[in-house]
Amino acid sequence: MQRYDPVRLEIFRNLFSSIAEEMGVTLLRSAFSPNIKERRDFSCAIFDGEGRMIEQAAHIPVHLGSMPLSVQGALGRIKELMPGDVIMLNDPFSGGTHLPDITLITPVFIEDKPLFFLANRAHHSDVGGISPGSMSLAREVIQEGIRIPPVKLLKEGVLDEEILSLILANVRTPEEREGDLRAQIAANEIGRRRMLELVKRYGLEEVLRYSSALLDYAERMMRSVIRGIPDGIYTFTDYLDDDGVAEGPIELR
Repeated sequence: MQRYDPVRLEIFRNLFSSIAEEMGVTLLRSAFSPNIKERRDFSCAIFDGEGRMIEQAAHIPVHLGSMPLSVQGALGRIKELMPGDVIMLNDPFSGGTHLPDITLITPVFIEDKPLFFLANRAHHSDVGGISPGSMSLAREVIQEGIRIPPVKLLKEGVLDEEILSLILANVRTPEEREGDLRAQIAANEIGRRRMLELVKRYGLEEVLRYSSALLDYAERMMRSVIRGIPDGIYTFTDYLDDDGVAEGPIELR
């Protein structure tokens, strides 16, 4: 691992963090639904050009823990990216959580290459399915609502009206869904602009250097924690009251 100036590392950590937090504020203030504006059921993060998370806002762990899988899933499926593209998905088999959580991913092109990605995930209050609110006691994923694999919602800055129409035709509150999706687009756009400003101020080499340094630092911290755990086999058991279908309790090990 390379050596870095620890003071400068902390400065860049806060710079990246402030961008992710501003993305969240933009989404909060622009969204239509109480789910996002009041419950604050959303998360924002920044990724490097390889799809590795380098910073996250202080948002929701279940979103942030799985969001890297969504970014990797999107990059694995969408082979060609252009400036202005925005990828949308909610597919649990591409790193999503439940279907109401829709993720938008925006590349940051610098010198004609996508060197960073901005992502946000927000809980939409209805995405179709057998019950209003899309939180049914489903036995299969198709009952939860519309399942969206990684697709381009925007292509070179132009909203794909056909994709949007397909989504809105399958939900109970289309105006609210469109408003929330546009708020998510705006949040990523703010992040993209701030990343470009960061590169303009500090230079691309320095920004790349310290985004990589943050990953190295996180690895060192994790290795340090693991070294402090005594060798052994550890297990934990908890219980779920029920799964809504069969009688419980259900053991989780």
